[in-house]
Order: sequence, then structure tokens, then C-alpha cells
Amino acid sequence: MTSERKSPPDAAGIVDRARAALFGVAVGDALGATTEFMTPAQIRDRYGVLREIVGGGWLKLSPGEVTDDTEMTLCVARGIVRSGRWDLGPIADGFARWLSGSPADVGATCRRGIEEYREKGRLEAPLDERGAGNGAVMRVAPVALYTLGSEELLSRLAVEQARITHHNPLSDAACVLVGKMIQRGILGAPPRDLRAAAEELGARHPEFRLEGYDGNSSAFVVDTLRTVFDAFFSTEGFEECVVKTVNRGGDADTTGSIAGAIAGARYGIDAIPKRWLQALDPNLREELSGLAEKLVRMSPLFSKT
Repeated sequence: MTSERKSPPDAAGIVDRARAALFGVAVGDALGATTEFMTPAQIRDRYGVLREIVGGGWLKLSPGEVTDDTEMTLCVARGIVRSGRWDLGPIADGFARWLSGSPADVGATCRRGIEEYREKGRLEAPLDERGAGNGAVMRVAPVALYTLGSEELLSRLAVEQARITHHNPLSDAACVLVGKMIQRGILGAPPRDLRAAAEELGARHPEFRLEGYDGNSSAFVVDTLRTVFDAFFSTEGFEECVVKTVNRGGDADTTGSIAGAIAGARYGIDAIPKRWLQALDPNLREELSGLAEKLVRMSPLFSKT
């Protein structure tokens, strides 16, 4: 007789917040792409405070169009769901197909790692002490959903997916930390537990410390996370968090997507402005919703209950 899989308490709320994490990636990306590479002063001069998904930016996007942050996140999520288990091959294959489609935007480190996979089949980039970009952490949300209920498993798999393109201690640590914050948010942990995770990272890697943020919002993963921390821990809602993040400019599509994932997990779907969700392509919304539910239902949290 086979045992019947049961749902954990608050299963509906968990699925809701998981969906919000993936929706958060997309809306944060779409909002932040407008201000990418701008300075805060330039943003103020042009928009005052950017609160609407209007497209444009250096990529000249249509309103609601997303960039590599969401596209690579989809590659990770699809790779896990379609294979039904953890296997880096389908994830890397997804990256390769995506790159072959000439995406509008792709980071240099991501491109190099994917090309190495295509040419040599290599699933782990060589250690690069100087390659601490944010291209691996921006796509970690699906791993957080798939490993929900086991921070130990998250810590291993978050790094494995990262190293397809990024192999750097700061990048590794950032992937694990963002995954933990997403998981704790989805599970309804109090804000102090999310802050504790960030403080643990700062204790191990002082570069990430919460105090003394200098406003720099570059693609260096330390600057990226400090920008996200500054916004997330100084606000009390999804919209306020993401708006504050992307109005820092710099690598705003990525800071926006990471802030959106964490804030989505923390605050849930109802906190995401409906006008932002409606700006996304309906097919993208439908796919993100389905992937989120499938990922969490594959997770240890559901399988052990």
C-alpha cells in the first residue's frame, strides 16, 4: 500500500507566497530595467520616483518586458520541473537554448559559463576570485522553492546551480543567503528571522554587513545585496521595498528582481500591486504561477508531511 502524500499546515498560504516570490522576480525585473545604469539623480530628474512599469531604459523594452533575470530564473525552474528531480544538465541546457536565441541582455560571466558548457559540457566554472557578480543569485528563487523545508539542501543546490556560470565564494554565499530569506519568508517566519540570516552572512563575510550602506548599486554581488538589504529592512511592504530598490539605479533590474523575490515571499501575492502584475505578459504570469506550485510540491516540506 502506497503512502499518501499530505500537505503541510497552511499549504495554500505557502503556495501563495511561493508564487509571489517568482512573480516578485518578474515585476522587480520589469520595473528596474527602466532605471538600469542610471544614477539616482538621473532617475529623479526624469521620473521623480519611478513607481510604474513603463519599459524603456537602455534596452528600450516594452512595458512589462523582462530581462535575463527572469529568463534565467525560468530556465532553472523549468529544468527542475521537467526533469522531476535535481539535475544540472537540463538547467544548463535551458541556459544554452536561451543564449542561442540572442537575448537582449546577458551578463559577461553568464555568457562565458554557458558557452563553456556548450563547448565542453562543463557544469562547474573554474574558481574565479574576481568574478563576484550577481548573475547566479538573481536566479536562485526556484531552488529555494524546490528545497523548501531543508536549508541544508538549499545550501548545496543553490551553490551547484550558481557554479554553472559563477564560481566565487561571495557569489556562493549570496545565493545561499537569498535562498534562506525566500524560504523563511514563504514559511511565515517573523522579520527578525530574515534579518538574522542576513546578519549571519555579514558575520562570515563582513563585506555584506548591513551597516554603513554607501548607496552603490552595482553588479558586484556585495553591492547588489547591500542595496536589497537597505530597502527590504527599512520598508514594510512589497511595493515600497521594490520601488526603493530600483530607484537606486545601477544594476536595477537585478536588484529589483532579488528584492522582489524576497519581498514576495515575505508579503505574499496580495501585496504585489495588481497594476504591476497586469503589466506582465499573461503567458508569463501563468507559467510562473504553475512552476511555483510544482516546485514547492516537490520540496522536502511537502514530501515529508
